[in-house]
Amino acid sequence: MSSKSNDQGRAYEYICLHSLQDAISAIRKSQIIQNSSYEAAEHAWKTLSTAEKALYTLSAKSTIDTIFALEPNIVEVDDDTLNLYIQSDEHGEEADVRDIIIDRKDIVWEIGLSIKHNHMAVKHSRLAKSLDFGQKWYGVNCSEEYWNAVKPTFDFLEAEKANGTYFRNLNSKEDDVYVPLLRAFMQEVKTQVKKNADVPRKLVEYLLSKYDFYKVISIDNKRLTTIQSFNMYGTLNQASKTQKPSLEVPAMELPTTLLYVDFKPKSKTTVIMSFDNGWQFSFRIHNAKDTIEPSLKFDIQIVGMPPAVNITFNCKW
Repeated sequence: MSSKSNDQGRAYEYICLHSLQDAISAIRKSQIIQNSSYEAAEHAWKTLSTAEKALYTLSAKSTIDTIFALEPNIVEVDDDTLNLYIQSDEHGEEADVRDIIIDRKDIVWEIGLSIKHNHMAVKHSRLAKSLDFGQKWYGVNCSEEYWNAVKPTFDFLEAEKANGTYFRNLNSKEDDVYVPLLRAFMQEVKTQVKKNADVPRKLVEYLLSKYDFYKVISIDNKRLTTIQSFNMYGTLNQASKTQKPSLEVPAMELPTTLLYVDFKPKSKTTVIMSFDNGWQFSFRIHNAKDTIEPSLKFDIQIVGMPPAVNITFNCKW
């Protein structure tokens, strides 16, 4: 993600946080807990133009009524204080994609929001020379066969890095770099799935989150903000002591079986991975920098979800 996109994302987190706090504080006692992540978001917000701030504010405020309808514990009037805060980016490394946390300490309840500004990717993971993606993604070390398969490609990239070569100067980065790495990646996943029955579930937990969350995506050119629930563990959409949610979202069923993994037709950069229960993901590999380095980035997106739970709430503004 570029520096500008990163700043835009942080700025959107900032105004979503404050829009929620403004609306909640009119109903019940609440507070924003400030931390280093809040300060970074505030700094990003201050870099926006007046017009951009107005646009982001419209988008953020459009979600309030829907979030309240989904989560009555937010607006339940009680003696405790509701807390809102922005999580550090490090939580994303631990398969926790929630950017904003809302909790109440007097009850066992919290929800998280994953805040996106004009992009749909679920993860930006890497393949690198010394990065054990298997351990990181699903808790199983990559096999010796995988390391042997990727070594020639990463050695080649190391040598070209030393020469100061740019990716665009390679004769065929797709055939020389992307394809062999993706073949090794696919084979490793298939190998570990055969050996470990829980790999499909753990892999999707890593891609989505180890915690339930709502994904909030601002699509500025459509004047639309979408809210999608990822209720894998049943912690979202709970009734308060006095009120049931007026909008309901069902629980999701995580996969147990890898059904298919192969290149997307006519593509040398993208792999499609399909599981049972309707889950499907695309993995597009690309170089994150212009200059060569022994590290490639994935843009990972959800292609398919269980149809019964693929519910998106559209908030127009």
